Amino acid sequence: MAGGNALLLRNHAGRRNLSQWSERSGIALSPRLADALETLIRTANVLVSHARARSFSGLVVMDRHLYCQLALRSVRGLPPGRLVPWLLRRLPAPDMVIHFDVAPEQALERILLRGTDTETLEELTALSKGYRTLPEFGRFVPIDAGGSQDEVLAALTAAINTPAGGPLPEDLAAERDDRSAAREAASRP
Repeated sequence: MAGGNALLLRNHAGRRNLSQWSERSGIALSPRLADALETLIRTANVLVSHARARSFSGLVVMDRHLYCQLALRSVRGLPPGRLVPWLLRRLPAPDMVIHFDVAPEQALERILLRGTDTETLEELTALSKGYRTLPEFGRFVPIDAGGSQDEVLAALTAAINTPAGGPLPEDLAAERDDRSAAREAASRP
């Protein structure tokens, strides 16, 4: 795909803005209200992105999707609901869903360095679990995002250039498995 046309479409839910507004105003949003607002915003963004993608010839990358909302619902102890799963069944199926996997501890370090979000280790751990419990997670292509930018880019490029459902090249798959095993061992008490 190197050198081809690509379109990046972002499907944010407004979570950061809602959190900042809540903090500034002193008005705490209940988990259900926060989810309803985020679902509305993300759903609108996803529908607009799908409309834009329909007329584009090339690689379409959707940064975040409705799966993110389902994982967030899991963190908040909310059921998946009806609308989001229904939309996922009705929208065009993606050729590939990539899950950038990073240890919650490393994700927290990156968030603190960025200085634009506020998350806790507990929230990030719950979100990681939330993704893993999605029924569709077994079809996601995992990419170890704990490595260097060059390593992550190489794994992403390999995944994009690998025929759908095909295995990653052996060296990248072995490297991913080694890093995942090391990270898992390091996170055990």
